[in-house]
Amino acid sequence: MAANRAALIALTALAPVSWGTTYAVTTEFLPADRPLFTGLMRALPAGLLLLALARVLPRGAWWGKAAVLGALNIGAFFPLLFLSAYRMPGGMAAVVGSVGPLFVVGLSALLLGQRPTARTLLTGTAAAFGVGLVVLKAAGALDALGVLAALASTASMSTGTVLTQRWGRPEGVGPLALTGWQLTAGGLLIAPLAFLVEGAPPALDGPAIGGHLYLALANTAVAYWLWFRGIGRLTATQVTFLGPLSPLTAAVVGWAALGEALTPVQLAGMALAFGATVAGQIAPRARTTPVPPASSPAAPFSSTEENGRKDSMDLTAPALRR
Repeated sequence: MAANRAALIALTALAPVSWGTTYAVTTEFLPADRPLFTGLMRALPAGLLLLALARVLPRGAWWGKAAVLGALNIGAFFPLLFLSAYRMPGGMAAVVGSVGPLFVVGLSALLLGQRPTARTLLTGTAAAFGVGLVVLKAAGALDALGVLAALASTASMSTGTVLTQRWGRPEGVGPLALTGWQLTAGGLLIAPLAFLVEGAPPALDGPAIGGHLYLALANTAVAYWLWFRGIGRLTATQVTFLGPLSPLTAAVVGWAALGEALTPVQLAGMALAFGATVAGQIAPRARTTPVPPASSPAAPFSSTEENGRKDSMDLTAPALRR
């Protein structure tokens, strides 16, 4: 059981690790100052691909729920993320995202009835502080619009994470389909804004095409499949505490690929943030043990909606996450 949970956490962690490469790919390979177009090219092709693989469409109320989740997790998040990446140095844009666990802790208390513990709050603060030590060394003044965009993207994704767990999934629908719904809905939301605000698509050279393919396939289709799979089986707080791996990866990529130096203070911050990430996986288990009835030990790891159903986040073998 412990080994399965560790494997699930490790697979889910691949999503934020992948997202940590977004900043380098955006600034090094993609056309400049096109956050909406970049968000569109990342979301819509991946969503259509997953829809074709899953061959399942929403029914009833899930048309609206899928649209809301797609707007929060994709439609608003992607453009705001790329706007912050274009206007600030790579890792710096991610520092605001490190407060995501604290956002989710607060929203989980409001929407899921999960009371935060002192340990969870301390761990979230430590993670944000550690990430700050890693990325707030960049020279130059902070860009106000970039900071606001990064903060808004974090709030949007955090809200989508909590609602994803609150609503669960329709019976018989796996994470692959749920991921496809959200990416497609988000991409369709971005499309008219991209053409109205940024005009016709830019000309793409070889590196830009390769960058877009990487973002759409590995960085989005696969990564979000893993992420939504994790949300279905872990608590919202546990999943979000994996978020600091994204800016840590961005810092490592900057050091390894872009020649950015890592100072002793940054290394200490990486150790602190990584330790907080590990602690974030342990704390919820101790907190939730006394809450569910003894007959249903799996209850803390299912969504609010799933708790009223049979058992099963594992509806199909390829069950995936958010």
